[in-house]
Amino acid sequence: MTALEHEAPVPTTRTVAEEGRVDLKLIADLVERGSRVLDVGCGDGSLMVLLEARRGVDARGIELSQPGVNECVRRGLSVVQGDADRDLQHYPDGAFDYAVLSQTIQATENPKLVLEELLRIGRRAVVSFPNFGHWTVRLSLLLTGRMPVTRNLAYAWYDTPNIHFCTIRDFVELAREVGATVETAIALDASGQRVGMRLPWWFWNLFGAQAVFVLKR
Repeated sequence: MTALEHEAPVPTTRTVAEEGRVDLKLIADLVERGSRVLDVGCGDGSLMVLLEARRGVDARGIELSQPGVNECVRRGLSVVQGDADRDLQHYPDGAFDYAVLSQTIQATENPKLVLEELLRIGRRAVVSFPNFGHWTVRLSLLLTGRMPVTRNLAYAWYDTPNIHFCTIRDFVELAREVGATVETAIALDASGQRVGMRLPWWFWNLFGAQAVFVLKR
């Protein structure tokens, strides 16, 4: 893995209260001004609003839940109701500058296929996700023998939408498997601060509560 760049939990539907989420602000900073962006699993449109306000992008969304779609429409956003696992195939190659999937890949049925579709649709794919390898998750599982519940993984095992938990190292391996290049990678600790960019992967995997990746073919 090449040196990482230092650039300036988990439902599939985001709520208005999540507008303060650190990963959304970070994603907005990583997107070039005036870009065409597809926000996959856009929830209530919080990221789209942020992108339009901060970066002047042409943002479109796809969202599975009816309440999320309704909220996007109320906000005047361009959104269609659809499933990331089944409906991305309908978008043409290279239709967007960025295809974004924030805090959702672990809730998809086929993460590999979804990632391949993001890379086909966008010149770059931006993916954020909670790190199941974080030390608090490991410690909780070790000490209690039960599936952990944390701020970034906030559901009990029996009602969670997350069906494919992964670690930062797992995602890096998946990116390699689909032939993607990691252009930017940022890990955030439990307080939302960036983990040192030159630290080794095992440190990121242990102390990164969540991560944001920018990938390209």
